[in-house]
Amino acid sequence: MPLSNNYIVKLKMTLSEGVRKSTPKPHLLSVEMLAYLAVYHKEAYRSFSVDGVLLRSSSPLPRAAQALTHLQRSAIPFVLLTNGGGKTEAERVSELSRLLSVSIPLENFVQSHTPFASLIGQVNRADPTQTPLKDRNILVIGGEGDKCRKVAESYGYKHVITPSDIVTAKPDLWPYAFASIHTPHARPLPLPIYAPNNDPSSPPPSLLDPTSSARYLRISAAFVYHDPRDWALDTQILLDLLLSHAGFLGTTSSCNNNPDLPNRGYQQDYQPRLYYSNPDLQWATSYHLPRLGQGGFKHAFQNVWHNVTGGAKLYHDVFGKPHQKTFQVAEQRLGGGWPGSVSDSDGDGDSDLHEESRTENEGKDLSGSVKGRLKRVYMIGDNPESDIRGSNMYQSPKGVEWHSILVRSGVYSGGKPKYEPKIVVDDVWDGVRWALKREGKEVVE
Repeated sequence: MPLSNNYIVKLKMTLSEGVRKSTPKPHLLSVEMLAYLAVYHKEAYRSFSVDGVLLRSSSPLPRAAQALTHLQRSAIPFVLLTNGGGKTEAERVSELSRLLSVSIPLENFVQSHTPFASLIGQVNRADPTQTPLKDRNILVIGGEGDKCRKVAESYGYKHVITPSDIVTAKPDLWPYAFASIHTPHARPLPLPIYAPNNDPSSPPPSLLDPTSSARYLRISAAFVYHDPRDWALDTQILLDLLLSHAGFLGTTSSCNNNPDLPNRGYQQDYQPRLYYSNPDLQWATSYHLPRLGQGGFKHAFQNVWHNVTGGAKLYHDVFGKPHQKTFQVAEQRLGGGWPGSVSDSDGDGDSDLHEESRTENEGKDLSGSVKGRLKRVYMIGDNPESDIRGSNMYQSPKGVEWHSILVRSGVYSGGKPKYEPKIVVDDVWDGVRWALKREGKEVVE
């Protein structure tokens, strides 16, 4: 579900500025705690993040609406880019528009898992029929109830399975799961999970046997869409899949721990690919201290994997801030106009997703108006580890300057941050005014 080429959203907000009828105008981008300000020639563009920048939990932060209202009244378009998710883009935009009293176009919003929509045409290398992912069984982890299943289905995935489906069908897979939590959201599995005691005369599933996929459940990809709610169950299922033969739950790969194979045989037997939608270790809620996010689960699972496999590498892909490709997409939407992928790989680097044409997109805003070359981008964020780090480390393919602004209204609360911004301000309104002033635009309180 890609956005128009010159916008980008981030539930941690982004800002940018463009040219309309020869008069440069700023653009705002981002929804959670991140903001970008892009500058064409001598003009500036802005973007923001959502949680910690515009909202804290589900409550608008003071002066967040003021910042967006000023941008709207000044004819400064905005886009939202966030590491959050767990709902469809339409639901999230409706919610944000209501909370902030600002009309946010759907196409100006990108969540952490929005890029997963571009993977529906990918083909599993182990599938002899070359069936795309949208027509295969995928596992979706995280979020409340089965909301993330519905998000995946809205992207076009036809066979979405959740941990609740699996543990309801096979309770002994994880005996500590609470049925009252999982059963209400569970759907029947399309095929049974392999177990050797079910039919001792039947051989275990194998890719060499074309009937196996018709007899037993096989999962072709695993996506972590949002913060997992049952870490123990999700960890066990992911571990089983990555140790399996070709994604057949209930099997174990004969390649595992083979010293003659790459990575000692781990993840060398056509196991499903693992995708995380964001790496945020912590995030800001209504509680007075930061809470663990999807990045906490990611690190916990990686440590389990390390200990179970004796130190084997874990191949996986990570989307979201602070990864290079996410900032490349942001720059492209701001008008950087270069083709690139929406994902980053922390594994074997075989991702190559959502490429767009530079000649078609370069130098145009959402309305198709021609504008000057993108010079600078200001990012307003609350999380030093994702927002500020990502902005500071980003290497623009087009030579665009990136400047980070850290707000105190979210994860960051004081002291010297590990990744230092250009300036630390109290909130998003202060960040907008500082960026505009730096570009020669005075803003009256």
